[in-house]
Amino acid sequence: MSKSASRLNAARSVVPVSRMSTVDLIVIELRKAILAGNLAVGAPLGEVEIASQLGVSRGPLREAAQRLVQEGLLVSVPGRGMRVRRILSTEVPDLYESRLALESHAARRLAQRPEPTQIAELEACLARLIAVSAADAAMPIGDADLAFHRQLVDLVGSRRLSMRIETLLAETRVASLSAEDGFHVRRSVSPTYRELVDAIAAGDGDAAAEALSRQFEAAVARLTGEDDSAETVESPTGDEPPRFSRIESSE
Repeated sequence: MSKSASRLNAARSVVPVSRMSTVDLIVIELRKAILAGNLAVGAPLGEVEIASQLGVSRGPLREAAQRLVQEGLLVSVPGRGMRVRRILSTEVPDLYESRLALESHAARRLAQRPEPTQIAELEACLARLIAVSAADAAMPIGDADLAFHRQLVDLVGSRRLSMRIETLLAETRVASLSAEDGFHVRRSVSPTYRELVDAIAAGDGDAAAEALSRQFEAAVARLTGEDDSAETVESPTGDEPPRFSRIESSE
C-alpha cells in the first residue's frame, strides 16, 4: 500500500467530534432551570435578562425557546412572549395514562427475557430512591423517582421510546411544579416499585404492568388533590429570580 493510500485510510478512520451549538447549550440551561423550578411555572421568559446572564444574543435564545415550546416546557402567548408552561390538575390523568401505555409496554418487554444486568440497574435506581427518600429534600426525591422510570424505558433499547418517555417525564415534573399547594413528593417509597422490579425479574409482565397501574393511580390521586393521606416532602421553588452562568459559544 502506498503512503498516500495509508494516509487516506487513516483520515477516513478519524470520526469528527460533533460540538454542541450555542442554541443547544441554551436549551440545556433553560431546560434545567425549568425542571428545577428556578423558572417558575407560568412565569414569563425574560429574554433580555437571561440573554445577558448567558452572554448570548436574543436570536439564539429565541431559537432555543422555540425548541422548548416543541418539547412542551414553554408556551408562546400572543402579544406576551414566552412563558413557562403550567400543567393543570385536569391534565394529570391523561399524562399518566400516556406514561402507563409506554412504561407498561417497557416492563412487559423486559419481563420477556429478564437479564440480571438489567435487573441490577433497576435495583440500583430503586436503592437510590429509597436512600434519598430518607432525607427532607423534595427535589432529589423527585429526581430519583424520574430516574427510575427513565431507566425502565431506556433498558428496552429503543431510541424512540426513550425520546418519548423523556418528554413525558419532563411534563410530569412540570405538573408537580404546577400543583396549587406547591412542589411536593411522596416521602415513603410505594411498595409498587418493589413489586414492579420483582415481577420483571420473575418474567411476569402482567404483574409488572399492574404494579405500575396502581402506582400511577395513587400518583394521580395525590397530584389532583383527591387523596392527601400520603405523607409528603415539600420544597419551595421559584422564590428567587433564576441565575444563569455564561456559556462558552462554540460557534
